[in-house]
Amino acid sequence: MYCTKCGTAIREGASFCTGCGQAVNPVPVISQQPAYTPSPAAPVNVPPVYYAPVPPQTLPAPYAGFWLRAVAYLLDSLLFAVVLGVFVAIAIGIHGPGYFRGMAGSWPRGGFGGASVSPIIPMMFIGTLIMAFVFLFVITWLYYAVMESSANQGTLGKIVMGLIVADMQGRRISFGRASGRFFSRLITGLIPFAIGYIMAGFTEKKQALHDMIASCLVLKKV
Repeated sequence: MYCTKCGTAIREGASFCTGCGQAVNPVPVISQQPAYTPSPAAPVNVPPVYYAPVPPQTLPAPYAGFWLRAVAYLLDSLLFAVVLGVFVAIAIGIHGPGYFRGMAGSWPRGGFGGASVSPIIPMMFIGTLIMAFVFLFVITWLYYAVMESSANQGTLGKIVMGLIVADMQGRRISFGRASGRFFSRLITGLIPFAIGYIMAGFTEKKQALHDMIASCLVLKKV
């Protein structure tokens, strides 16, 4: 074996050349490998998600104007007047007209009858009127609440005029909301000059004050 640098003969097993001192079997240099760096993951193309816009809420019918509602109210009032007249006629038929004349003329200090009587009788008469008023009020409440929460969504007057009572989405209302709408009319009636009712003629959704309180609409069937 000879030295690759100077050509001097080298014995077997020698580590260095005797002529020039060059290493015969150099220790291989282990190259430093760079640290493993994982390649970045390829971006995943996620398709964009599109949301369809929510269409605006459409009501099943247009808003009912003030005059249509006023006529429906007059029809209901006429119906109650007829029913009340029937009850009065039945009472007169049972007791006779003299009973009511006697009650009216039985006030102290003579009244219409000219004779002073016990004050219990006029007190009974007043109590009868109060009971009749309460009875009529309850019947009126049940009439409006039951009819407006029914499948017809309106009283007889509204049915004749083609009107329905609905919530703000045009859906049928419950008995509780119909009752709330009825009792809210007491607040509407406290507004001077019937402005609470006239509001149905100029508000955006043709709502009276009790409609706004109960969150209700009155619509005209198409």
